[in-house]
Amino acid sequence: MSDSSLNQRHFRTFNVIDDFNREALGIEIAVCLLAGRISRYLDKLAEYLGYPPKIRVDNELEFN
Repeated sequence: MSDSSLNQRHFRTFNVIDDFNREALGIEIAVCLLAGRISRYLDKLAEYLGYPPKIRVDNELEFN
């Protein structure tokens, strides 16, 4: 997702959601979300919560 602040500075969010429980497990916010940063964030989240048996990815326009 993306949005902008009151001073029109754009930022992006990377949301990790448990579809079964409809629970937000984590949100990473930054001006630029590069693949390395996403990988590190998912690794840190997996250390805390454990690795899921499977994942689903919603590839919207920002990932094409």
